[in-house]
Amino acid sequence: MKIDIVNGKNEKVGALELSDELFGGRVKTDLIWEAVVQENASERRGTHATKNRALVSGGGIKPYKQKGTGRPQVGSSRTPLWRKGGTVFGPQPRSYHFDLPKKVRRGALRAALAAKAQDGALIVVDQLTSEDRKTKSSAELLKRLGATGKTLLIDVAPEDGFAMSIRNLTGVKVVQSSRVTARDVMDTAHVIATKDALEKLQEALG
Repeated sequence: MKIDIVNGKNEKVGALELSDELFGGRVKTDLIWEAVVQENASERRGTHATKNRALVSGGGIKPYKQKGTGRPQVGSSRTPLWRKGGTVFGPQPRSYHFDLPKKVRRGALRAALAAKAQDGALIVVDQLTSEDRKTKSSAELLKRLGATGKTLLIDVAPEDGFAMSIRNLTGVKVVQSSRVTARDVMDTAHVIATKDALEKLQEALG
């Protein structure tokens, strides 16, 4: 499986051989789903909290005597059965983080990249640079490459000037090839990767 390599003017300057084992065949969407759910869960703050009967203010004394009133026995006015009482088994602060096996994470990223490659949404460029560090120039570069909407840019070591020039573009994100995840890939309409970055990913995921 070959994919064209283009320059900043969208002119073909070469070709890159993609492994059929990685980018061909069936896309394992179940692995992508697991990786996306895990990453979303890890970002949840988990600061929700409710007060139980021990934390609700008041209710320190018995509201009325135990016997002789004809009413049910109760030891506190903050019982969960009463208005303004505590909450039973309410949510408490917790972490939603859970780990995935390394093979699952790699398989999910491999499947996500394969899905973009098979859909024709993967673009390989020789380099991602910005000479004048201007947002306008970077926006024109993406337009020439045919990347509209949400776009993910992958490079081995993104240039600071280029990263600064695109940070004001809505829906455009730059990540290092060593830090890209399946959610990053699937959350975009187009993926633009440098030749070196894609070779690094093939080596890491192979």
